[in-house]
Amino acid sequence: MTPYAVADPAGLRCMLMRGGTSKGAYFLAGDLPAASPARDDLLLRILGSPDERQVDGIGGGHPLTSKVAVVSTSDTPGADVDYLFLQVHVDRALVSASQPCGNILAGVAPFALERGLIAATGEVTEVRIRMVNTGSVATARLATPGGAVHYAGDTSISGVPFPAARIAITFEGTQGSVCGALLPTGRARDRIARLDVTCIDNGMPVVVINAADLGVTGYERPADLEANGDLRARLEELRFAAASRMGLGDAGELTIPKLTLVAAPRAGGTLCTRTFIPHRCHSSIGVLGAVTVATAARLPGSVAADVAVNPASVVDPAGRRVRLETPSGYFDTEVEPPNQDGSPGRIAVVRTARKLFDGRTWPRATAAAALSTVDVH
Repeated sequence: MTPYAVADPAGLRCMLMRGGTSKGAYFLAGDLPAASPARDDLLLRILGSPDERQVDGIGGGHPLTSKVAVVSTSDTPGADVDYLFLQVHVDRALVSASQPCGNILAGVAPFALERGLIAATGEVTEVRIRMVNTGSVATARLATPGGAVHYAGDTSISGVPFPAARIAITFEGTQGSVCGALLPTGRARDRIARLDVTCIDNGMPVVVINAADLGVTGYERPADLEANGDLRARLEELRFAAASRMGLGDAGELTIPKLTLVAAPRAGGTLCTRTFIPHRCHSSIGVLGAVTVATAARLPGSVAADVAVNPASVVDPAGRRVRLETPSGYFDTEVEPPNQDGSPGRIAVVRTARKLFDGRTWPRATAAAALSTVDVH
């Protein structure tokens, strides 16, 4: 397909979807320019960045609602579709592909079915999704009664006000998908920026810190933590130092590593979390961030293990569920025992997704295009 021209009156095909606790614009790869500079410029103009309100675009003015999924059929054996996640910064003219997103991932299988990239296989369809950002594969299982996607259901997840249809997602082989190793520094605990931390990557690079070591409880509201200037300055110092130690390079142009403050659970879970992504405090926790923190909770010697409570007597007699308490409720993961080689076992999560609109969008015109407009004064 010819790359979209600003003057094209037909606009650009786009589906806006809620995936998990995030919201994003979903595109077919063939509907966007192939070259990343042109693609990124187009997406900035579609979502309305840089602008803290994104008032001149379809972005939601927050990192959780300024996201993009680019989807195509996959040539990779064992995968049905490819999914590239792009974080469109709200306040900067920057589009980042440095990390995956497990919440937006929840909408990929429904979108692929809606666009005809794959066909339903019965009452339940299983979709193998290659996450282009990391190369790992996730399997999504969703109900497709009558061969079509149905979004209505009775599954509720914390951070989303209304129930929807259940989507089960299984992750395998995500360890070190960004940093190259589950423990990028080779240790379960490090001393960085005067703090004991655990640097870990099981699908998302995360630095885990005991909230008490930062002078907070870990139970505060996100807005209160964001308003704590001293805390944010210290977290940014830690993020830059940890990024270097984790092999990520200069954190200035990155949204990773994420920073998760942990504390003892207060509502029957495994541990309490507050996650910075990296400058705003998440109202819940990202999917792959949750997978990574849950892995840390089961890792002997980690900072998370210091405060984690065995969930077996609380929510899961088999002892596999790790319940992370978040500002909006909780996030459950099921962590299988480690593999024989010591790598993390299979991890499963439950999400929901919903189609919000399907239509066409028009990006803001470029400066060159604006020069050719008619003066109506």
